[in-house]
Amino acid sequence: MQTYGRDILDIADELTTAYVEVFTAPPFEHRNPQQTRTAFRTRLEGDAERDGFQAWVERSDDGRIAGFLTGWTTPAPFRTDRSYGSVLDRLGPEQVEELLIGAFEVDELGVLRHARGTGFARRLLEAATRTHARAWLLAWNQNHRAIAFYRHLGWKEPETRGPEHDILVFVNG
Repeated sequence: MQTYGRDILDIADELTTAYVEVFTAPPFEHRNPQQTRTAFRTRLEGDAERDGFQAWVERSDDGRIAGFLTGWTTPAPFRTDRSYGSVLDRLGPEQVEELLIGAFEVDELGVLRHARGTGFARRLLEAATRTHARAWLLAWNQNHRAIAFYRHLGWKEPETRGPEHDILVFVNG
């Protein structure tokens, strides 16, 4: 497993290709591959500049990316763009402050089809949480396999205080 900081951009093309393969396959088959490619690549370039940004990449025996995890330390004030507004809505400002601010935010976790069932996702999450005592992530409520996986690993859903959304929040431990 390789660990990256801002140098993730050295493999940005390869990582973007892996990302598109994961996040345009079921249950994400409704996503347009070219739009997904462009959006991820743009986000990656900005995310790599965030304070606390880290990435882990696992490769298969043939050297291709088989799995990846990216994330950073969640800053204060808590953002409200992308899905963050839904998180704030769902958990409330007190829980966001207590559970998420200052914790490692797992932004992207993906394992390519040829590498599923090999333990890569577990190892990637373990690597991230080994260096960060507190971590959190989001899961789309239609990604049933991922939700079951996080629960199996012991990630918990904090008590919700607001309306349901199409995302679930998980915290480690």
